[in-house]
Amino acid sequence: MRILALDTATAATAVALALPDGSLRTRRHDPEPGARPGHAAQLLALAVALLDEGGIGFADLDRIAVGVGPGTFTGLRIGVATARGLAQAHDLALVPISTLRALAATADRETAVAVGHSATPPAPVTLAVLDARRGEAFAAAWSREAAAEPASAPLLEPAALTPEALGAAVAALPSQPLAIGDGALRFRDQLEAAGAQVPGDDSPLHRVDAAAHCRLAAAMEPTARDAVLPAYLRLPDAELALRRKRAERP
Repeated sequence: MRILALDTATAATAVALALPDGSLRTRRHDPEPGARPGHAAQLLALAVALLDEGGIGFADLDRIAVGVGPGTFTGLRIGVATARGLAQAHDLALVPISTLRALAATADRETAVAVGHSATPPAPVTLAVLDARRGEAFAAAWSREAAAEPASAPLLEPAALTPEALGAAVAALPSQPLAIGDGALRFRDQLEAAGAQVPGDDSPLHRVDAAAHCRLAAAMEPTARDAVLPAYLRLPDAELALRRKRAERP
């Protein structure tokens, strides 16, 4: 199956291409520290480069997978709109992928995880954590083996959590989890205090890899294109500001 996967839920722009021979090709763009994400400029360019590398065009794809978040509002809008537009233009099946599940699914492919300076067996629970800004984290947890199974239920449903709530959620899990993602780095102190293992800052497990989207999408049923929407999990800043203004009116 030929699957093109896109994810723009984080600051990175991640793209992957799965081919019928079982090969997976990936490309990504990570903005420099302090720079704005390059989703608008990079997403299609990376996708076209991958397709050229694989010797196929958009019309040759069997389906498109897109990360629907949670994540940044602007990034998710760009990714989902691009995926829907490509699917519509080339009459392709479209599969929405939870970015948190895709992040968690990467841990199951590791036989050992470096935590600090020692190698330990993978934890039985994987906690995917993304930096949600506003001092919060987007988080969800699965048993390690279940993360790569699209139909499996999470141990912790995706939610936007304060650092205190995140620590409480870790304590309520059935075993000490492996916490991965940029949110795990942001809230390392709270997570480790609650008993979670957090790999070193340079671990690739903290990066959203669109290859996981391809693997998940291959086992999932497509969704009607118009029904593929971003999973924001909370209101945007503009909507919150508007509600505050309305509440302040006499």
